[in-house]
Amino acid sequence: MARELSAGAGRYRAPVRLAIISDTHLPRGSRALPPACVERLRDADAIVHAGDLIEPSVLAHLETLGPPVHAVRGNVDSAELQARLPLTRIVEAAGARIAIVHDAGPADRRLARLRARFPNAGAVVFGHSHLPLLEERGGFAIFNPGSPTERRRAPHHTMGIATVDHARVTFELLELD
Repeated sequence: MARELSAGAGRYRAPVRLAIISDTHLPRGSRALPPACVERLRDADAIVHAGDLIEPSVLAHLETLGPPVHAVRGNVDSAELQARLPLTRIVEAAGARIAIVHDAGPADRRLARLRARFPNAGAVVFGHSHLPLLEERGGFAIFNPGSPTERRRAPHHTMGIATVDHARVTFELLELD
């Protein structure tokens, strides 16, 4: 795969694979990213984390995996991560603009709200609820990858993969257990 990263938002040439995680809530006890998740993170062109990493060591670990990491801060991240990471971020990949935010707000009219909030993006990745979601309408998509480490009410630990080719984003939800 051809990969080209520029300063700022991050620009990539087609096709691009983004490994998407959120709500890792690490470190906590013996909890760790599942090996299948780590493998997919390493194999991606870039890693997207939609917040709630918790500690800077988690971000540092993700950065050692190889691909560039595009992360936003979550509501329970440490003060250091709150200061270091933005609330929102745009990743430009293969002609597509993908917005990243942690908390996308209430489920009611979420897609319409996010489309209005990010009018120049073709998709929004978010976290916070730990509940996987893919909703698409009119060429715009919102995607929550769930959590690879803390599933809460979700039936499985999950993560996502986005394949971007010629401005088209395709999301896939992966069950990790």
